Amino acid sequence: MKKPASASDPLWYKDAIIYELHVRAFADSNNDGIGDFPGLISKLDYLQDLGVTCLWLLPFFPSPLRDDGYDIANYEDVNSSYGTLKDFKTFLDAAHQRNMQVMIELVVNHTSDQHPWFKAARLAPPGSPEREMYVWSETDQVFKEARIIFTDTEKSNWTWDEKAKAYYWHRFFSHQPDLNFDNPRVIQEVLKAMRFWLDMGVDALRMDAIPYLVERDGTNCENLAETHAVIKEIRAAIDEDYANRLILAEANQWPADVRPYFGDGDECHMAFHFPLMPRIYMALRQEDRLPITDIMAQTPSIPNNCQWGLFLRNHDELTLEMVTDDERDYMYLAYSADPRMRINVGIRRRLAPLVDNNRRRIELLNSLLLSFPGTPILYYGDEIGMGDNIYLGDRNGVRTPMQWNSDRNAGFSRCDPARLYFPVVMDPIYGYTAINVEAQLSDQSSLLHWTRNMIALRKLFQVFGRGTLRFLSPANRKILAYLRDLDRGDGSHETVLCVANLSRFAQPVALDLSDYAGYEPVEMLGYVPFPKITKTPYVLTLAQYSFLWLELHPNDGVTEVSGEGLA
Repeated sequence: MKKPASASDPLWYKDAIIYELHVRAFADSNNDGIGDFPGLISKLDYLQDLGVTCLWLLPFFPSPLRDDGYDIANYEDVNSSYGTLKDFKTFLDAAHQRNMQVMIELVVNHTSDQHPWFKAARLAPPGSPEREMYVWSETDQVFKEARIIFTDTEKSNWTWDEKAKAYYWHRFFSHQPDLNFDNPRVIQEVLKAMRFWLDMGVDALRMDAIPYLVERDGTNCENLAETHAVIKEIRAAIDEDYANRLILAEANQWPADVRPYFGDGDECHMAFHFPLMPRIYMALRQEDRLPITDIMAQTPSIPNNCQWGLFLRNHDELTLEMVTDDERDYMYLAYSADPRMRINVGIRRRLAPLVDNNRRRIELLNSLLLSFPGTPILYYGDEIGMGDNIYLGDRNGVRTPMQWNSDRNAGFSRCDPARLYFPVVMDPIYGYTAINVEAQLSDQSSLLHWTRNMIALRKLFQVFGRGTLRFLSPANRKILAYLRDLDRGDGSHETVLCVANLSRFAQPVALDLSDYAGYEPVEMLGYVPFPKITKTPYVLTLAQYSFLWLELHPNDGVTEVSGEGLA
């Protein structure tokens, strides 16, 4: 018998609203300045009311925390700063009671150099089982074609270890040695760790840095056939023993290179669409739909049981690896005037500061996130327009404590402010006295209420998570217009027309909707009927940075405004 999951639908992830958070940044229950699982449990009702259906937790395992937990020292325990395994299980049960799935990290490309495996490998003789858990070489001239990912901190992918008298391989920081996936024991240990959490009831695993699992000399050591063989083995093990679980691939690659990670529906269920994200910002700043339509035209079709993961911002920098050199220069110029806003090959800023705290732009970008093909992923705090702190090192500026109210420490903790793991944001625009959950809950016109309404609306229509996409091509390139369509299986269709104005000025548009002549568009937030579509171009006028979601009804059976809609 397969072990059941909390979700009964095998494709639950297609309709999900994923919310990404770090346990230490969300709520502190014991007033030590660090968020924990009991604190997170106390905020689950807030997340349920927001409309979230899946919680993605950043690494919470024992770790030296030199890379915010992605340097794991023990795969089968909880960092004591965040609580205990019992606390995690209590959280998991509480989330499931609220019909929320839980996704955790499976960081298996590398470990911390403090992991017992690496400590043993350094002292073990060459060729021994302990040494072979990692990738070693007598020279640093192997795998020369592999690019260096953290160009501003690492000069080589090899680091000399004095105890081992050899070089060890790492695609990321030098304190994160890569595991050796040519060793069957490594795969068995990964499966063991995976089963530990799936047996407990975890619904989903995000596989970090998935393109780099296997190395081969003479290649760039990315997206190798041997890597896909490892992923298929992991997926087969999950499918054999567990029902309705999910693997989400983190593969920061071009769409054509990400496509193989879905396999024939037998590798990863989901993968992030990294190249789309910077081009959404590019289209907004250029007031031109071309960057979006161009990258979507390059996006191949995927198996029916697979899904793209969409996001505007997350815990890392706004990565610019998957853009051209000219596009990267433009993005740096447009979105990071201060050099401190840049890190690695990207921009370390939150959503609201990126768009100058312009409410219309924030809403426009979220409308794209919620209506494009794929599953939307929200980063904690972006639902209230939280800011960042570019003076904190690395990518920590976007990882500050959640702002719950205007009380001490933003309501995150009752500790002495000096004990906080990071200071709360205190500037006059984004500071916790100006931006917090409590104030926005009491303000019906707040960004929080708007976000909650938009999430609720999206959840009413399966077409957003499962439907097809077709772009329209109006003459005005400042307008992005597209049709989402879902065959309900009974001969009827769920069809939605989305129109977005990327410009800071009002714009007219004439849309060719002749295929839908006789249909009646109904604006979905207010349930307002619009004029019927005819064979002639359908003319609309949109205010600056505004958007419309119009459900297309095949007859005039729905013409009355029902109540006051969701807005």
